[in-house]
Amino acid sequence: MIWIVLVGGLDLSAAFDTVNHKILLSVLTDLGITGTAWKWFESYLEDRHYQVCNRISACLTDIGSWMTAHHLKINPSKTELLFITNTTGPYRDLTISFGNSLITPTEDAGILGVILDGQLSFSAHIANLTWSCRFLLYNIRRIRPFLSQEATQLLVQSLVILRLDYCNSLLAGLPLRVIRLLQLVQNAAARLIFNLPKFTHVTPLLRSLHWLPVVARTRFKTLTPTKPRMDQRLTTLWRW
Repeated sequence: MIWIVLVGGLDLSAAFDTVNHKILLSVLTDLGITGTAWKWFESYLEDRHYQVCNRISACLTDIGSWMTAHHLKINPSKTELLFITNTTGPYRDLTISFGNSLITPTEDAGILGVILDGQLSFSAHIANLTWSCRFLLYNIRRIRPFLSQEATQLLVQSLVILRLDYCNSLLAGLPLRVIRLLQLVQNAAARLIFNLPKFTHVTPLLRSLHWLPVVARTRFKTLTPTKPRMDQRLTTLWRW
């Protein structure tokens, strides 16, 4: 009888940076590793946490010192820690000491009006933006009978469309199903300006207002810094 044994060696990329330490310790317990041996593993993994925490804490301290030297004051109690990654790992359990505050990683963080999340899906940002824009449209709709079309357009563009355009280049490349929520807001804004029913076809309205759809506006914003004359070409194409 002939026996053939195939041995395969699998390598995990940056294994200890991606494996969840709590799950690893639980698996070791299930395998019967307890007592001193288990404590050894726990101590080793906690040391890795400690080193990472020290580095981040030292970085934050240096930033605080720089700000103090330039007569600026950082607020540790409002400092947020966000890990942006495409995988899970032990970093979610970190606690960073900064000043008199303890900082733990958050699921999302608001920076200059934009809500970032760990996967850069911008789902929380889009949900918040959609809600705020619809709230504004609701209030404008209540006074729409007393406004002219020109006054309504001015209100909508200054209160709603500017919000849709704010930092919209960050949304470039997102799936259309995600952007669709913002497109529905723009559609509702166009119908409100012309005081038309909910299910009115919106494409002629956008053309009349010279509004690019949300996806096109995002691409336009992305291309504008590198190709200043592209705005005229895009506008010409949209007005046909």
